[in-house]
Amino acid sequence: MMILAWSVLSAVRDSFAVAKRLHQIPCSNCQFFTGDYRLKCTVHPSVANSEAAINCMDFCEKNNYMTRV
Repeated sequence: MMILAWSVLSAVRDSFAVAKRLHQIPCSNCQFFTGDYRLKCTVHPSVANSEAAINCMDFCEKNNYMTRV
């Protein structure tokens, strides 16, 4: 029973670590992100929405005209 509980807790901890790392991907807030499944990023289409995009040098935040005053 103890081994089962340990393995479940270990799996939960690992899934939280993966989720935390994946939430660092900035693609959805980038100006070059299209959201189209055929071409997700106009600058780096091969790494869009992947862990390789976490430190993207070409990241440019979207201009959100609704929040500007």
